[in-house]
Amino acid sequence: MSDSGNQDAPFEAFSEGPATSANVRNPEDLAAARAHGWMDDEKLDYDAFNAATSESKPTWASSARVYEWDGEQGDIGPPDAELEEQLFGGDEHTKAGTSLEHIMNFKATVEGPKKFDPIGDFDSAGLHPQVLANAKLCGYEQITVIQGYCIPIILAGHDLVAVAQTGSGKAAAYLVPIISKLMGKVRKLQGPRSVAGSRVCAQPLVVIVVPTRELAQQIFDEARRLCYRSMMRPVCSYGGIPIGINVQELQKGCDILIGTPGRLQDLMNRPDVLSMRRVKFTVIDEADEMLHGDWEEEMKKIIAGGDANEDPDHAYLMFSATFPKESRKIARSFMNPDFVRVRIGRAGSTHKNVTQDIVFVERNQKKQALYDLLMSRPACRTLVFCNSKPAVEELDDYLYNREIPTIFMHGDRSQLERQDAMRRFKGKRPLVLIATNVFGRGIDVPQVNHVICYDLPGVEYGGISEYIHRIGRTGRIGHKGHATSFYNERNEDLAPFLVNILLETDQPVPDFLEGFKPEGGKADFEDDVTDDEDEAEPGYVIASGASGSSEAPADAWGDGTAASTTAEADPWGASAVDAAW
Repeated sequence: MSDSGNQDAPFEAFSEGPATSANVRNPEDLAAARAHGWMDDEKLDYDAFNAATSESKPTWASSARVYEWDGEQGDIGPPDAELEEQLFGGDEHTKAGTSLEHIMNFKATVEGPKKFDPIGDFDSAGLHPQVLANAKLCGYEQITVIQGYCIPIILAGHDLVAVAQTGSGKAAAYLVPIISKLMGKVRKLQGPRSVAGSRVCAQPLVVIVVPTRELAQQIFDEARRLCYRSMMRPVCSYGGIPIGINVQELQKGCDILIGTPGRLQDLMNRPDVLSMRRVKFTVIDEADEMLHGDWEEEMKKIIAGGDANEDPDHAYLMFSATFPKESRKIARSFMNPDFVRVRIGRAGSTHKNVTQDIVFVERNQKKQALYDLLMSRPACRTLVFCNSKPAVEELDDYLYNREIPTIFMHGDRSQLERQDAMRRFKGKRPLVLIATNVFGRGIDVPQVNHVICYDLPGVEYGGISEYIHRIGRTGRIGHKGHATSFYNERNEDLAPFLVNILLETDQPVPDFLEGFKPEGGKADFEDDVTDDEDEAEPGYVIASGASGSSEAPADAWGDGTAASTTAEADPWGASAVDAAW
């Protein structure tokens, strides 16, 4: 399985935008949709994009600008007002909402060789001052439970498997400590950098592997923010665009490489472009998906660093909202024997910020039911999931003819079309994005108010785990959200699991699912916590919430010297005991 696409092809030719129908559209539908707040949005001019002399040709998301600093006048560079506005201004990234209590009250289970206390806030984490400043620019105000536990564990240098609810801040839980730990030492650790346009072989210190291109772009954007004003250079590589675009960015130098498995493997096969010899951190995001059998061989090569890694202290970090036993068995084959497990709440659980409605709809009535649902609520940023690509396009066509502004996304769409869909979905006007599971994992779009499972995911489409990931696209980081699912007799395989999820989050069970309630009427989940071969864990500790604090590890960030805009030493006076690095 590969996402690498046509590696050396030029820009794809686009003669038209997203597919539309030739059917006659009803003026009454148009009037009703506009009156309800559903308005057309700005579409990409594909003709202009194809024009050889066009000056409006968009850049690939992977080529977004990063802060560049050579470190000659100190490890920390001067502010860049234009880039700072691009990175931190507007609402391009999700900031914490006002309903954090439902993601802060989960019990945390920590298993490892020693006791790990959580930190209570970012200020007490012992972070590099610039990382702390960048975190505040990102709007990180209140630390989440997963962040409170994972940051000190990663700073202490342990391998880690972390499982927490969707929308709980897992990306920051690994990016913040990794970047902080490296920032003060990057001058000593980093690989070669391009000078005067020269090409170098990229030798990243961090490799982050994700299942989809959109998630790669999202993690890349967060890394760009957290690396701001530092010498650290993030690069993003994924399929669907000419590999030469990725090569150009890598040959400028790279400290943090974010990518999808297929494209990473393609690049590893070019030893003059990419070497894994310096990698100190390998992060697997959405680890349950990445360690699935379909990806196993590719992931083994990437995790092993192509047999080129020379670092005996290489740390492996794996994060997900769900982590079944089969994936854990693959994970433990790479981890240090004393790796740490952190589980926030029950593995595969969700939280009460997402209101879940399960509605019975006959198969032949689903399209009309969807239209009625969209017209019964205020127009808002809405995400609709289907199980197949044909179903996505058919539904897009139907809603288009009912004058609902839609965009669609699935694995067969070109990278430019997928990138354009993301741009439009994040725009100011409310849109309906119709997608397959390609959008179901990790994607964090601000203010997605409503997720609709038009098709519930049966076992062949990921089952209840995929349902958890889908509804997790709303109600993120303390925001409220709504999830509606269309249910019929074909979904009975999911019924007991859906009922358990509703009971666990104190939500009403519809009458047609009453017969699937467990005995006693309380949520009853099968225990899938402990591996058969690993019943007794060393140093088992249970704590609740993110309260308490722990001292910052001595090697929290090393010794960095800052530079002000006048190239004088910044008066931070910050230093820490430097370790073997």
